[in-house]
Amino acid sequence: MFDDLRDLYQEVIFDHNRNPRNFRIIENADRKVEGFNPLCGDRLTLYLQMEGDVIADASFQGSGCAISTASVSLMTEIVKGKTENEAEELFKKFHEMTTGKDENFNLEAIGKLAVLAGVREYPARVKCATLAWHTLDAALKNEQQAISTE
Repeated sequence: MFDDLRDLYQEVIFDHNRNPRNFRIIENADRKVEGFNPLCGDRLTLYLQMEGDVIADASFQGSGCAISTASVSLMTEIVKGKTENEAEELFKKFHEMTTGKDENFNLEAIGKLAVLAGVREYPARVKCATLAWHTLDAALKNEQQAISTE
């Protein structure tokens, strides 16, 4: 089972890295936050278009390693249509999964984001996977300053 997940992990990472979803600027974004991972050099700008407390659209620009790009690509797909509270809950679950703080984490609870569970085996890569999510967290809190994983 874990080998199947590892193969899927690699396939999804490569696909989202080569063909990132939502890689564009939202001109009239309600929220815009920059994120930076100095360890790997990942940089991104996250854009959110809100309708009340619902994320109507999400996109990003930037450059980074395959894991960082795949993570932000998946994230922008998944948070569209979610409320701020639902997105915040996803952030918490994703963080628990990638940091390995919960050994009995239910991968089904995170949906297709489970393909990134493997990063917890590589501590240096956790920051690559979580950069987008920390940037989203800042955007949900309507913070303006850039986010750093350090």
